Amino acid sequence: MDFERETFHLSGPLHLTYVLWDNPYHRMSVAASLVQGVYILERDRQEKREGSNVLAPPWWTFFHFQLLRPLIDDVDSSIFGAIYEFKPPSSQNNDTLDRSPRYVIAFRGTLTKSDSVSRDIALDIHLIRQGLHQTSRSDIAIRAVRNMIATVGDSNVWLAGHSLGSAMAMLTGKTMAKSSMFVESFLFNPPFVSAPIERIKDEKVKHGIRFAGSVITAGLTIAMHAKQPKDLSVDPFAALAVWVPCLFVNPSDHICSEYIGYFEHRRKMDEIGAGVIERLATQNSLGGLLMSAFGKESEPLHLIPSASLTVNIGPTHDFKDAHGIHQWWKPHLRLERKLYTYK
Repeated sequence: MDFERETFHLSGPLHLTYVLWDNPYHRMSVAASLVQGVYILERDRQEKREGSNVLAPPWWTFFHFQLLRPLIDDVDSSIFGAIYEFKPPSSQNNDTLDRSPRYVIAFRGTLTKSDSVSRDIALDIHLIRQGLHQTSRSDIAIRAVRNMIATVGDSNVWLAGHSLGSAMAMLTGKTMAKSSMFVESFLFNPPFVSAPIERIKDEKVKHGIRFAGSVITAGLTIAMHAKQPKDLSVDPFAALAVWVPCLFVNPSDHICSEYIGYFEHRRKMDEIGAGVIERLATQNSLGGLLMSAFGKESEPLHLIPSASLTVNIGPTHDFKDAHGIHQWWKPHLRLERKLYTYK
């Protein structure tokens, strides 16, 4: 089963023989395939596959990308990311090439194999504790992206990631946005560190829980700023609002599904005249506020001002399918897309 899922000609998007770079489905499928390429690069390393036995290259060469270099974790020497360069054939006549990237930097998620699982799980714990930004892997990722942007410009680079790798891409994208560099980003099943309220079926109960959470979070934010005075009129989200990452979530995946409620709740709070409360709540997490109260630094990656949210509303067999990267290049997907901007 692993071999089949790792082999491009058995499970890859073979139907995508011609990429229209202004087509959202095509862009999504290519970005997801490049992320899968990172997974398989590491699996090739772990399985000691070499020469004609390697499985990773078709995941990028099919779309005319070349592997510029892998990104290596300094703790366990695993491959956690890759920098790809787009090299379309000179004979290709495609009117949409101006929407294509020159480079894509992609990050894989957690691999539950013995060679890398302990390091990946440790990073998952850092993510839950809102401390992914303090890890050496994030330093390597941010440095690679910053160097690439310095060389070719932010408009020529894409970021992509899945699960833990999506959080890494989120952290990197937010870091760049704070310096007014807005990188097109494709974040598949990005973790949302909170209780999975979205799984509650009763809409009134769900809204009530979220409303109460917003009031508590906003109240704690004001109380903490009173102890450590800061100008509440300064909106830290304003600098990030121009950055609009593409988020891809599945309602059956409790790791990322809360993004659906996060953005919809913000819209509903504006409608009922509680936008001021939500403006404070949407920028802070209870966990982050509690950590700050104990003098610990935190970076709640899941809190972002703007996003293009794509939801896979088609049927899924189980959690593995709902959280998997393979779903995002399947044909005939049932998708709902919404743009959320911060005002």
